[in-house]
Amino acid sequence: MTSGTMLPPSPHDRPREKLERAGPDALGDNELLAVLVGHGTANADALGIANRLLAAVGGVQGLTRMTTSELVRVAGVGTAVASRIRAAVELGRRSLTRSPTDRAQILTARDAAEFLVPQYGAYPVERFGVLLLDTRLRVMGTRLLTRGSLDASLAHPREVFREAVGAGAHSVVVFHNHPSGDPTPSVDDIDLTRRLANAGELLGIHVIDHLILADTRYCSLIRRPERE
Repeated sequence: MTSGTMLPPSPHDRPREKLERAGPDALGDNELLAVLVGHGTANADALGIANRLLAAVGGVQGLTRMTTSELVRVAGVGTAVASRIRAAVELGRRSLTRSPTDRAQILTARDAAEFLVPQYGAYPVERFGVLLLDTRLRVMGTRLLTRGSLDASLAHPREVFREAVGAGAHSVVVFHNHPSGDPTPSVDDIDLTRRLANAGELLGIHVIDHLILADTRYCSLIRRPERE
């Protein structure tokens, strides 16, 4: 053996065999991803490709914002592998969402964030939507209103309140995600929040909050001090 050459893992320690033997909790992020990658190439095994991919996207959380075209730029990742990864990310996202029959009550910004972040917190483009609430502040439904580019999603108050009026909602929480992963509001975000609150007051529909979602974090604009 040449000095400095790494031996491949024994069959007993390969990610798929390790998963079957010890369960998913025993695997690291790179090993779980290697199971999705499946097979290696002439230049790298599945674990090597997984390590390369995690390094390229900045860790496992970065996978939630990647498109197929971005994933296939990583050497060893083809369309089939990219599709498996995106499907796994979406399944994980859906597994964290509430049952449609479970009508959550939204009393705080944290309540709204716990409901919305798993579904909308991490996407490669900006999405803007509204959470519709009844008189007891229970969730009636969620409406996704716009999908934007990498850095912008336009929304107008009339779109928000058209949905609210049509559903007979008493109150709403508006939300959008920041693909950058930073939930810090922009000047436009703060201005839109003010316009929405004023329009809701005229229509008799309370805008409880405007949340900016980013991966596992969020920012509440209604509770945010005006001086910020």
